[in-house]
Amino acid sequence: MGSGAGERGWAERWPVLFPFLLSLFCWALSEQIRYRIPEEMPEGSVVGNLAKDLGLSVHELPTRQLRISLEKPYFTVSAKSGELLVSSRLDREQMCGKKSACTLEFEAVAENPLNFYHVSVDVEDINDHTPKFTQTSFDLQISESTKPGARFILGSAHDGDIGTNSLQSYQLNPNDHFSLVNKDKLDGSKYPELVLQTPLDREEQKSYRLTLTALDCGDPPLSSTAQIQVLVTDANDNPPVFSQELYKVGLPENVLPGTTVLQVMATDQDEGVNAQITFSFTEAGQITQFDLNANTGEITILNTLDFEEVKEYSIVLEARDGGGMIAQCTVEIEVQDINDNFPEVVFQSLPDLIMEDTKLGTHVALLKIRDKDSGHNGEVTCKLEGDVPFKILSSSMNTYKLVTDAVLDREQTAEYNVTITATDRGKPPLSSSSSFTLHIGDVNDNAPVFQQASYVVHVAENNPPGASIAQVSASDPDLGPNGRVSYSIVASDLEPRALASYVSVSAQSGVVFAQRAFDHEQLRAFELTLQARDQGSPALSANVSLRVLVGDRNDNAPRVLYPALGPDGSALFDTVPRAAQPGYLVTKVVAVDADSGHNAWLSYHVLQASEPGLFSLGLRTGEVRTARALGDRDAARQRLLVAVRDGGQPPLSATATLLLVFADSLQEALPDVSERQAPADPQAELQFYLVVALALISVLFLLAVILAVALRLRRSSSSTTWGCFQTNVCSKTESGVISSYSEGTLPYSYNLCVAHTGKTEFNFLKCNEQLSSEQDIHSDDSSGALFPLCKSSESTSHTLPGHQGGGSGQRLRPERLAVLPPAQGQRAWALRGGAAHGRGAHSSGPAGQRRAQAEPGGGGAGPRPAPSLGHRHAHRGCGRQHPRHLGGPGQHQDLS
Repeated sequence: MGSGAGERGWAERWPVLFPFLLSLFCWALSEQIRYRIPEEMPEGSVVGNLAKDLGLSVHELPTRQLRISLEKPYFTVSAKSGELLVSSRLDREQMCGKKSACTLEFEAVAENPLNFYHVSVDVEDINDHTPKFTQTSFDLQISESTKPGARFILGSAHDGDIGTNSLQSYQLNPNDHFSLVNKDKLDGSKYPELVLQTPLDREEQKSYRLTLTALDCGDPPLSSTAQIQVLVTDANDNPPVFSQELYKVGLPENVLPGTTVLQVMATDQDEGVNAQITFSFTEAGQITQFDLNANTGEITILNTLDFEEVKEYSIVLEARDGGGMIAQCTVEIEVQDINDNFPEVVFQSLPDLIMEDTKLGTHVALLKIRDKDSGHNGEVTCKLEGDVPFKILSSSMNTYKLVTDAVLDREQTAEYNVTITATDRGKPPLSSSSSFTLHIGDVNDNAPVFQQASYVVHVAENNPPGASIAQVSASDPDLGPNGRVSYSIVASDLEPRALASYVSVSAQSGVVFAQRAFDHEQLRAFELTLQARDQGSPALSANVSLRVLVGDRNDNAPRVLYPALGPDGSALFDTVPRAAQPGYLVTKVVAVDADSGHNAWLSYHVLQASEPGLFSLGLRTGEVRTARALGDRDAARQRLLVAVRDGGQPPLSATATLLLVFADSLQEALPDVSERQAPADPQAELQFYLVVALALISVLFLLAVILAVALRLRRSSSSTTWGCFQTNVCSKTESGVISSYSEGTLPYSYNLCVAHTGKTEFNFLKCNEQLSSEQDIHSDDSSGALFPLCKSSESTSHTLPGHQGGGSGQRLRPERLAVLPPAQGQRAWALRGGAAHGRGAHSSGPAGQRRAQAEPGGGGAGPRPAPSLGHRHAHRGCGRQHPRHLGGPGQHQDLS
């Protein structure tokens, strides 16, 4: 137990230092702990409170992890109290042998931070070994002629203890003939010599029995005894004599077995048998490394020597002649060390991981170098191999510390293979290496880094909401949460409240999503500041700018600014002097387009003009100029329909109507303007045509159903009730009007079916002259509607029975066919000119064919110019008009 910790027992705190050195070595004192304890302490005995002596509290023990580094587990540290405890048997004789001082030196290691403390424990000897003789009895032959004062060496005893506890003296039981003398060897041990005090007479007493006692001075003292049997022999006057009382020899430890160590010499002055000498070891049972030739006295190596186990041998030899007289000498053999042991690197404390932010000079590991050799052979130096950011500092007693020598960076080197080489100073030197892997722990010392300094992304407007428009990416070389990056938007030039409705970013992938459809006309560009943040503690971040450019699409049609519409929605008019020369600037169409680039590049085109060629229109400027002077036949009122197209794909357009009046003054222009009819609403007109088309389609569908039913009934019944639908009475033919004629958006045509009870002649006519699509027939009414004609099929003539009027066999020739304007919602047929009878009713051939033509006279005014239609549309289908019955009984009408 350590007295420095106030504990029980023999142990006491020791350093013994001089007072004047305290001020110089106070730091060293703080790291030197010494205890003194007796050997053979029971396991679990307290040596001292190591934690308290090191200045550590009990609360720090779990964190500091106090432990000791010792080759053999003689001691341990209590994790709860910090006391140094005995953990195995302490046998001083086994640990230190005959050394006067037995000290166990080791290191105490404390973590967090890493500190090393040198601890010494002096193991004191106790008297636990009794002196023992190698033999319990000795036989000694002494001649009766031996003179008093003769000395005889006796067998010695051995005591494992040292100091006062070791063998101190021998005693002989009292007798009249012998006494005992204690002798010292060179190594300090003692041996007994028997001294003859008075002459012996074999005839009086043949033998003597003596008791030899070996004593130590321990507390309590221990002793052992051996019996000496002295036989008195007949006269052998001269004992053997060795040439030397002490032989010394040195041997290297690597000598081979069988090698001669030395040869002892002894002589005897007697003759015959009394002069024959034999040699032997007095303690032959304990001599295992050497062999002795009994006749020659030659000592040889029997087993391999090892300096690290036994450094010297002290052997007592005995020479005995034939008469039983003996002589003794001592042979001391010193084993010389050679460099036959490699240094050994032993790590006392070795962490698996150190953090990359460890400061310079931080203790990393504690190691000890062991070499069983001695002298220069046991002096060891160690060094680090390779280029590593560490260095080795010598501590004491072949103890070294591995400390950091440079800044660590896990991102550059994640681990180090540290190799330590230990080399002794022997000849030749021996060395050994020990390696270990030291892993570098990660700290959050690297901020995320974006792949680009800034990002620019182009997004076309009208993008679908939720679409990905960009992706940013940042890398972080740290590990785990320190390298896990999340993304967010931290700033923008948009309004903070509106930002979330425009864009969002995925925290994991860095993908930027559009939350709405962008409009180039409202927002052409905006900038975001994105942040990449890792999950370390504290977290590190980096920012990058993302500029979003919204590209334009052709999604806006041109808008006409001039000419503007009046309050009632009608187009306003511009006056043109009647004397305006060619190139005169009449007006200018002004239009704008909200798009940009080619999508806003406007061009102007004339769609419709009352007098083509009278005006010219600038393709890019929209300027309306006179192309020629006003003629006498030119109307005073002119109408231009102008289209404004942009340059997009596909292009978008808008139209503008220009009303131009040739007049020299405003008063002159007003009457012409007032006579102008209000233009029909094209949208309403289109709706009207759609309604009419749907009605016609419905009627045609019903007629088809009725016709199908009639055909079905005709097969079963031939009643004349269905005569109107028979093929010889009613026949479908091509109309005299062009089948594709249309006004507005829907086409129409007519089929005529006539039925009468009397005899009626029904004519199907055709146009036998080729009329171009540009020719018109004017109706007789005042509306002046135009009716285009086309080719008709060959006419077919049928005579109906019972027809009267104008003589039999006469036909009517159609002269004029007029149609009311569709805008008035009327479809009516009229004949211009009377029916011509008796012109070859049943004739066929060219003479019987007539051509519908416009005649200037007869029953009405001639044709007059009619207002031109706004648009002409080509239609792919023909509408059907329900058959009408024209004229009464006996009348004939020719239709074309």
